[in-house]
Formats: sequence, structure tokens, C-alpha cells
Amino acid sequence: MTLFPHSDALCALPQPYCQEAVPKGLFNLAMREITRFHARHTPGYGHWLNAHAIAVDDLDELDDWSQLPPIFASFFKQQMLLSPTGEDALELTSSGTSGQKSRMRYDARSLGAAQYMVERIFAQYGWITPHVPCNYLLLGYEPEQKNTLGTSFTDQFLCSFAPANRVVYALRRNGDGHQFDLFGVISALQAFAEEGLPVRIFGFPAFLWETLQRMRATGVADLQLPAGSLAFFGGGWKTRAAEEVPRQALYARIQQQLGIATQDCRDGYGAVEHAVPYVECAHHHFHVPVYAKVYVRCPVDFSVLPYGQRGLLSLVSPYISSSPAHAVVMSDLATLHPGTRCACGLASDWFQLHGRAGTTAARSCAMAASELLGRH
Repeated sequence: MTLFPHSDALCALPQPYCQEAVPKGLFNLAMREITRFHARHTPGYGHWLNAHAIAVDDLDELDDWSQLPPIFASFFKQQMLLSPTGEDALELTSSGTSGQKSRMRYDARSLGAAQYMVERIFAQYGWITPHVPCNYLLLGYEPEQKNTLGTSFTDQFLCSFAPANRVVYALRRNGDGHQFDLFGVISALQAFAEEGLPVRIFGFPAFLWETLQRMRATGVADLQLPAGSLAFFGGGWKTRAAEEVPRQALYARIQQQLGIATQDCRDGYGAVEHAVPYVECAHHHFHVPVYAKVYVRCPVDFSVLPYGQRGLLSLVSPYISSSPAHAVVMSDLATLHPGTRCACGLASDWFQLHGRAGTTAARSCAMAASELLGRH
């Protein structure tokens, strides 16, 4: 018998964007279930709720989950927060290449829930093709035995939706870490264009942009990758943020130089601290799946802002039992829009990203969390 029947039921819904198919009240039941579990079993979390004037008994009446005090994602860079199910669970880290990294643990049910969400969204867009082999260009780290990076784990998982003919990694092991193999990437793309199989490009967009720039600078002829190819990005630009170009500019260059249509270029938003996938539709909007709720908060007082106003991205989902990361605030600025403002046909809300917020709010909120949670 599962400890989390409502959360498991929510995370097992097969239609990721169909709110009408969600049983009435299921999201509230799931959030109460997971919050009550962490309040009773995760050290410090009950104190965190009490400090925000929420008692465990109050959860039975709560249905506005913006009122649940979130934890700033940056706090997970300072301290690992674990429930009993997370003590011996899989550990993943964020992919920043400098400074502190978030460390998260995922027990089997939490990881399975997150992977099922990804699988359902890939199915929604027709990207599960078990009978069509693909060549893969992974714009990430060549695996090594002790690699715990969440992005590497995700890349490997994404390769399970279509059989792999060949896999090429952009960041190759060099005996002292990893190094970007620029010319190896160009050579692989040229070979893939000749081999006739669909190509799937996954990973960090900065490395593909650098590849396209070098191809153009050195006179490498534009390629036409086979029909059915896909460019799907995740992980952001990280330490190359100064080089970041608008997504539409990147997608236009991919279409020009690699022959992948812009509607087959998609970005995915997620984080090791919050593994629910937010994937661009064909109109390049991040729609919110039924497994989560998204709010935008004022950076000054954390109040919830209405549609159309820019603030901090706040994410809520009951999928995770190994850590009290079921309500988090990211350091990304975003604007939330109603589903009717997108012509793709999905009815769910969607958000647009505006880059990182300043670090002051993140630091102060993380410090507050450390005072309330860290002592426990």
C-alpha cells in the first residue's frame, strides 16, 4: 500500500495538459498529503510551516497553494534537506560549473513520477518513436562513473524514447574533467546529415550556438538533417550567460544551418530542485502540466502577481517525497499568461522567462530558510 495514494494518482495522469481529466480535488489532496508527510517526518519542515503560521491541521482547509511557504531553490546549495525516504536515495547535482551546486536526493517514487511526466509530454508531441532509430548529439557531459549531474541523467533518459544508432557527446572526458569537442560536434553533424536517420540534439544550447558560429566563420556548408529531427534544449546557458542569444534567433539559425524547422526546436525548463518538466509548445510557450501549479511572486514582498506581471517563478508540485521541495521559488524572473493567449491549442497556463533575478532576494530568503530549517 502506497504512502502517497493521491500524489501517485496525480502524477500518473496520462494527459499532461488536460485539466478536465483531473479528478476534482485531487491536486489539493495530493498537496496536503505530501506537505503533511514532510511536516511530520522531515527534520525542520514542521518548524518552517509553524514559523509561517501554518499548523499541520490547517492543511485540511488549504486549497490556495501559493500560501504554502516556499523554499528558495538556492537554499539547496547550502544544505541538503532530506526526509527518511531520501536518506539512501539517488543523489543528483545541479550543473553550474562554478560556485556551490544544489544537491538533491530522489527516492524511487519521486524519480519515477518525474520520468513519467516527461514520458507523457514526449508522447503528447509525438516524440516517442520506438521503431525509428535516431542519431543523437548530446550537448552535455560524456558519462563517467561518478557523474551525478542532473542534466547528464536527464540526457540519458531522453535517449530511451527512440532507439540510438549512434551517440556523440559534446563535452568529452579528457582525463582531467571534460572539454568541449567543437570540431567533433561539427564532424558528427556532417556525418549525421549523410546517414539519413533522424537526429536528436539534446542539452545545453550554448554549445550548439558556438558550433553554428564556428561553422559559419569557417565556411562550413549548411546541412540538411533528415526529416523527423529534433533539437530539444535544457539546462540554460549557465556560465556562458553573457553569450546568450534569444531563443528565436537560435532556432532561426538551426533552421538555416541544420535544416531543422523552428517548430521542431524546443526548450525545456526544469531544475534539479524541481524536476517537473515545462516544455515549449510549437509556439514556444512553457505550458504548465496538470502535475504542478505555477505562480509569479513580487520580489519585494513575495505576494502573488496577476497574469502579465513580471516576478519570481514559484513552482508547486506534490511529486517529491525525498525532500521538501514540493513548493520552491526559483531565481528566474517570469511572466504568467492564460492558456487562451497561446494558439497552440493547449488550454493550460504558460509562462515566459526573462532571465535570472538579482541575488539579493535569493540570498536573504535562503538565509531565512537556513535559520528556520538549518538548526534542525
